[in-house]
Amino acid sequence: MTGAVALIGATALLVSAAPADAAPGAAPPAGPRELIPGKRTAAPALVDGLREPAEATVGAADAARRHLADHRGRYRIADPVRDLRPVQAVESGGEETVRLQQRYRGVEVLGGQYVVRMERKGGKRVVTGASGAYFTDLRTDTTPEVDEELAVERAVDAATDQLRAAGGGGAAWDEARPLSGAARGLVVLPTGTGLLTWHVTVRGRHPGTGEPVLREVYVDARAGYPVLQYSGIKTFTAPAAPAASPRAPRRVSQRADQGPAVAGSGVKYDGRAVELQLTHDEARQRYVMRDQSRMRDGDKNPISTWDARDRSVSEVSGQWPPGIEEFASPTPAFGGEATEAGAVDAHWAAGKVYDYYRQAHGRDSLDGRGGAINSLVGVTDFGRPYSNAFWDGTKMVYGGGDAEYRAFSAGLDVVGHEMTHGVVENSANLVYAGQSGAMNEAIADYFGNAVKTDVYGIPMDSPDAGLLGESLCRTKPPRECAARDLNDGRTAATSFLGVSLTTDNGGVHLNSTIFSGALWDMREDIGRTLADRVVYRALTAYLTPLDGFTEGRAAVLAAARDLKASAKELKAVERSFNAHGIVPGWELATGVDSDRLMGDVNTEGVRVGAGGGWWATSKSDENGGEPYSVWAGRADGTGAPQRISPNDGRYHVHPATDGKTVVWLAYNRRTVDLLARPIAGGPVKKLWSGRRVGPELQVEGDVVVVESRPRGARSIVEYLRLSDPTPVDVTGDRNVNSSYPSIGDGRIAYATSQRSEGDWTYGTEVLDLKTGVRTRMGQLGTLKDTGPTAISGGHVFWLANEADDGRLTAVRRADLDGTNVVDLSPAKGPGAIEGIDLIASGDAVTAATWTPAPEYRNEALPKLWQFSADGKRRDRVSCNRGEQMWAGMPGGRQVVWTDSTTGHSDVVTRTRPAGKCG
Repeated sequence: MTGAVALIGATALLVSAAPADAAPGAAPPAGPRELIPGKRTAAPALVDGLREPAEATVGAADAARRHLADHRGRYRIADPVRDLRPVQAVESGGEETVRLQQRYRGVEVLGGQYVVRMERKGGKRVVTGASGAYFTDLRTDTTPEVDEELAVERAVDAATDQLRAAGGGGAAWDEARPLSGAARGLVVLPTGTGLLTWHVTVRGRHPGTGEPVLREVYVDARAGYPVLQYSGIKTFTAPAAPAASPRAPRRVSQRADQGPAVAGSGVKYDGRAVELQLTHDEARQRYVMRDQSRMRDGDKNPISTWDARDRSVSEVSGQWPPGIEEFASPTPAFGGEATEAGAVDAHWAAGKVYDYYRQAHGRDSLDGRGGAINSLVGVTDFGRPYSNAFWDGTKMVYGGGDAEYRAFSAGLDVVGHEMTHGVVENSANLVYAGQSGAMNEAIADYFGNAVKTDVYGIPMDSPDAGLLGESLCRTKPPRECAARDLNDGRTAATSFLGVSLTTDNGGVHLNSTIFSGALWDMREDIGRTLADRVVYRALTAYLTPLDGFTEGRAAVLAAARDLKASAKELKAVERSFNAHGIVPGWELATGVDSDRLMGDVNTEGVRVGAGGGWWATSKSDENGGEPYSVWAGRADGTGAPQRISPNDGRYHVHPATDGKTVVWLAYNRRTVDLLARPIAGGPVKKLWSGRRVGPELQVEGDVVVVESRPRGARSIVEYLRLSDPTPVDVTGDRNVNSSYPSIGDGRIAYATSQRSEGDWTYGTEVLDLKTGVRTRMGQLGTLKDTGPTAISGGHVFWLANEADDGRLTAVRRADLDGTNVVDLSPAKGPGAIEGIDLIASGDAVTAATWTPAPEYRNEALPKLWQFSADGKRRDRVSCNRGEQMWAGMPGGRQVVWTDSTTGHSDVVTRTRPAGKCG
């Protein structure tokens, strides 16, 4: 976890204060049976085993807040009425669950939720427990110093930078400016003493992949720096590259009461004939997939399945696409077209999932209040196959599949998974990032598979019982087709993958089976009925938005006790979590093969600069709540790191160093400043100030190279001198985009792109600062795009793309005069990689790369590969699990990078590559 991200899925220190259970028939205890302290807050994370009277003549929310107020010494919540806003009050079978949202000085606190559980019978009410996250150490001012306009601009820039860095889109990012943002108000992030931020939602379309984009971005409201961002899309499988889909507005069918209900039929993908609940639409004189039978005793809202086969995924995300209609047939028997589109499966499965939640848990629809359920089936990716499914906040969207994959609605577990995201969102609302996001996915997987195994009668001890999505393939066998396996045996200590939010939203799919595997083991051990009730109660009555794996364990155990699980059953629940390594302090058990230079830097998406035997990075405090400062240290680990930048409330980021000078960017509420300071000491010098600067910085001697991206204009690589900070365009002020600069031996290398007669041409150039001569590098094949550059030791290196899909890249090398062009890593075929970043020393070049794979897994994550300059050697820099990128080379073959394998963000190093891994 890094920076403000440390609050995503942060674990609490679980210390049980529970006395032994009272003997049967004994008087109830006067106080709580169990109290678990919160972390970095005086408010307890869990208070359980209460039987304390509560006010019965008022509403549930008021009674809950009065209880908290009457026990201030226990809960440490000074003014519950002022600081806790009712979010939800659910009553079922005499039990009441009240969710309260924390507000600090009137501003909502991200993840600050407290839950009070009560019983009401015979006109009396008692409180049985309370839990959640209420942050007592907040001290921040709530008056913003950054206006909405700048916050939105910085959020859009940050989202653009993050998606652009992940690959794809090329010059289209500069030309199209495809993203836009909207401020959603002030939010306090509960890091340290609190961080006031603007919450901005960024939407648009990725110019490289065509995928819709939705990013939730939080911008420091004093300095204007984006401290946290993640994708808001909840997909069944992780996309091949970071991409997202916006939410659609809530929609209730406008045809709910038109025409009589009819029992119809159709054939599912697996060949089974099934009954479908339909409606005869009098206006269309056709039978439509509109089920009005299931909610007839409530709000009378329908379960509808809509034909979206002529719509792209971007058209159905963030809006209700005009003109679409429910699937229809002239007779109640739907034919093969509805089968192939996935409509029969979607409609039948949605009814089965609704029935499960209604019958097993008494829940009326996804929102618990009888809300309409809408499924859009058959969407494409601009006419190309779209093989995925997602919940966008109001509806399910299913891709139509391709030559290998059936329509994604063909999996009952997939439908159950996506609908469960709606249940999660309308209960615990687990933030879809990091550990909380992995639990969101895990619970969706659990209930999706629970519905499937129950409906199809699959034994829990079947080796295939834990597979998800195994029925989606046309040719592959189930185990090869499955997206995940809840019986994969992964544990937190040996399998957890530390990644940034750029990758799979911080590992929401990558790490989900660690938690869902524990739940699935529990289901096998204690039985379906009790296990399902336990998980549902933990979700709806205990979990809160920022909970991580350890809180999840505590919630499940508390729910099991509530449901009167026996001592043997409670042992089985504990055993399930222990077997998957989910125990207090599990993060400390992970191992690495690197040496730590600085621990817990708590920053996100910030480069490590290196050169001349030194490294430089940005660092926050241990809680990740302090604005970042730049620190530098010796690459050999001798001596203590030293602070280079002032600690003045600005965000000092993206440092670069040549071992003598450190340069970096400082974000404040008006501008971004380019600053420099000698490592040996001396005053900080401001070299440049502007509205928009890219994160690409390099320094060598007196020369500083920077990439600037003026809004609405081309990206420009410029250089300036410490002795004369007047920017000079490296391209000579031509109508050319320039990007990805590097500097070495008095020469600057950079990538170029230029539009001519509607087509883009790409290249790599070198500017000799001494002679002023620009040299264009030769190329191999047909260049589709070019990326990061590095220059050192008499060679120029760059990432070159020759693939039509815009993803695979070659690590290419040329002599300084542009000749003798060779590929150190091929552009296509076996051994090809997806390059992200490139750095070099006189001895080697190191690339941060993806490995093409059909799904996210450890070996497909960004890893560091090092190539000798002659191309004869190719080694993995480190075998650490998780993500490795944004590295620097201080000299020789040594590499320094920020690593999150252990769940903490540490600056680490290896002096030589690890070689081969696994």
